[in-house]
Amino acid sequence: MERNEIIRLATDFTNISPHNFVPEAKALLPEMSGMRIFEPPILAFGDAADDCFESLKEPFAVGEHFMIPEQWLNNAKTVISFFLPFTEQIRKGNKKDMSWPSAEWLHGRIEGQEFVVKLTIYLLNNLVEAGFDSVAPILDPRFSVKKYIEGSTLRFASCWSERHVAYVCGLGTFGLSNGLITKKGICGRFGSIITAIPLPTDKRKYTGINDYCSMCGVCAHNCPVGAITLEQGKNDRICSEFIDGITKKCSPYYGCGKCQVGVPCEVSVPK
Repeated sequence: MERNEIIRLATDFTNISPHNFVPEAKALLPEMSGMRIFEPPILAFGDAADDCFESLKEPFAVGEHFMIPEQWLNNAKTVISFFLPFTEQIRKGNKKDMSWPSAEWLHGRIEGQEFVVKLTIYLLNNLVEAGFDSVAPILDPRFSVKKYIEGSTLRFASCWSERHVAYVCGLGTFGLSNGLITKKGICGRFGSIITAIPLPTDKRKYTGINDYCSMCGVCAHNCPVGAITLEQGKNDRICSEFIDGITKKCSPYYGCGKCQVGVPCEVSVPK
């Protein structure tokens, strides 16, 4: 299986799958029924042996709990990372009221993540059926996420970070809000698969973790609870407490995304 075939499979699935549309039974508002969630994805292919994966174990990155590709799959050769950009309807909807997440955004967060899983399973099955050992960490029983307090800082401990993996594979760099800025912007969701297929890999077009961020501060201005500052970046504790409040009111839906809309990096790398 070649790179172009994997890209085609991901693109076609996104374009035609009914899972990429909000079902009538789940629509929070009548006009949300049938709403498309994602535009076609962009993909990047990373070398599973890239030393940068090992560096994600450092405290300043993800942490020692991060599992490198070979820990997930002992014959790992390639890491496939993909980014699904949200549609204009979802992005535009979340700009209407900058103090509370829109119904469109809530669907993007929940049904959107459900679609990420569907696409991941689809690609994984195609790779395995083609005869190549492959694993999707977020679907693996070993995958775990927990949050804890370190000093006065809230930390999230995931043994596989989609954003950091996307950075290593060449999809983009981090912004002030800790989101990852790709050539299709920051507004969307990530997924990945580790496979034994030795595929040509992408070269990172950046050297620093924040190369694509202009540090304009618009995301900080947009944050409804002041969780982002130019001086200290994003405060996960403040952000998490706000999201917890949304969850209590909108459960099972939650999300915010104000730092991803109405910003120069919304749909592209800032000029």
